[in-house]
Amino acid sequence: MKERKATRAVHVGDVQVGGGAPVAVQSMTSTDTRDAAATSDQIRRMAEAGCEIARVAVPDREAALVLSEICRKSVLPVIADIHFDDRLALEAINQGVHGIRINPGNIPKDKFKGIVSAAKVRDVCIRLGINGGSLEKNLLEKYGGPTASALVESALRSVDHLEDMGFGNIKVSLKSSDVPTMIDAYREFSAKSDYPLHLGVTEAGTILQSAIKSSLGIGLLLAEGIGDTIRVSVTGDPVQEMTVAWGILRALKLRERGPEIISCPTCGRCEIDLLALVEEAERKLASLKSPLKVALMGCVVNGPGEAAEADIGIAGGKGSGMLFKKGRMVRKLKEAEFIPVLLAEIEKMTGEIAGQ
Repeated sequence: MKERKATRAVHVGDVQVGGGAPVAVQSMTSTDTRDAAATSDQIRRMAEAGCEIARVAVPDREAALVLSEICRKSVLPVIADIHFDDRLALEAINQGVHGIRINPGNIPKDKFKGIVSAAKVRDVCIRLGINGGSLEKNLLEKYGGPTASALVESALRSVDHLEDMGFGNIKVSLKSSDVPTMIDAYREFSAKSDYPLHLGVTEAGTILQSAIKSSLGIGLLLAEGIGDTIRVSVTGDPVQEMTVAWGILRALKLRERGPEIISCPTCGRCEIDLLALVEEAERKLASLKSPLKVALMGCVVNGPGEAAEADIGIAGGKGSGMLFKKGRMVRKLKEAEFIPVLLAEIEKMTGEIAGQ
């Protein structure tokens, strides 16, 4: 792990991004923003799962006009995602959003002035969201496609344009669905600028494909000290993204939230239904916020050692197993007792009720 690169600090509402702050986890709602109630409910669920910044799509004026209601109900800072129409950015700022994402590939530079003026008045952070799927045509022609260098040039000249207007409340993303391109773009930009970076692999797919692409792209950059906030893109419910995002941060020892379950891959020595045990434990512990290492092991080879290293663990045998806490063997359990006892012990340790 390399030391994190020093970047400028910006604020999205009460969440600091960059400037040495913890890597912030964010996501984007999948609801129709015009349905303020559904969008607010999804933001609430995202927050419960560990999201710290919420972004919402603003496709038209109707969506823009309900942003004040969404912001009022939201427990998270709200970013308005704007494409094509600068008037929607102005209305979103007027409605009280905490940040704006604009795409230089589809909002002309001559439209930036009004957005910047309004953002200055309201102290709204602007994310320059560079995307390989919507780069400026002249850059696509110059580089022969959405290369890493094309993404970087788009970002740098947009930054220069904002700075020329006296605006520096900026964070930047350089996203591509191609992981090597995304990695190269962030590396190149990071070497040339100290603005905070929002990491992500765009259009990453369903949960499995997204976990693979995001762990490689986001994880590798974070390990190199690059990145200040992350979004794991998943097709479907954005609540799913939190598991992957926090898993990446925990694996790199950057941040911790909730339980980490360690379980063996199983083999011919396993004499309990370990898969069912792990799935039930994962489901019932999902709401916990306390960092906790939970080992669920299926045999006596590595089981006792791994369970002993965890905060709490069970090493199973035929129809029974041993409960461990903080490296100490506590007592023998019947297989039917594994989950009830595990949940009860975790509640004692954390003060949080599992299975809710």
